[in-house]
Amino acid sequence: MLTGKKAGLRARHEEDIPVLRTELHNDVVNAARASGRPWRPWRPMSPDAKNPLFAADDEDEGRVEFSVVELDGGTLIGTATLWGIDTHNRSAHIGIGLLPSARGKGYGTDVVGTLCHYGFVVRGLQRLQIETLADNAAMLGSAERNGFVREGVLRSSAWVLGEFLDEVLLGLLVKDWKPDA
Repeated sequence: MLTGKKAGLRARHEEDIPVLRTELHNDVVNAARASGRPWRPWRPMSPDAKNPLFAADDEDEGRVEFSVVELDGGTLIGTATLWGIDTHNRSAHIGIGLLPSARGKGYGTDVVGTLCHYGFVVRGLQRLQIETLADNAAMLGSAERNGFVREGVLRSSAWVLGEFLDEVLLGLLVKDWKPDA
């Protein structure tokens, strides 16, 4: 497990999936804002069925899925992803999703920092990138507290629940990363 100050990133466990589906995916507004595609319902799965939503694919070299847990007690509090991993250009994208009960408690900043450690130290990447909606103050703050720089605004690039919204593009280079910031 990778540990930050408050939260840890560990492998996705099968028992995490129903919690993440119920608390993240079934939060329609948050899920629609986070996914980049239209929300759609997922029917409950039988224990034997392949469960694509929130299931980690250990064979996908371009994506690493983590479950986020509290260090104090090990309670599941969300998901973290390093995706779009480009081993030639040594870059990747960061994404996180916190359960409603974990939001506003500083976990986001800690999780972004831990993903930076994983990307830069463990994977040897040179650049990490975050795209988030322009009104997502929590993610913007978490990114900037970890040293990410706003590199641009993608105007009206995200269709979310009936309207086009701007997205902010943020980047961090390994040479500018300060692990203990």
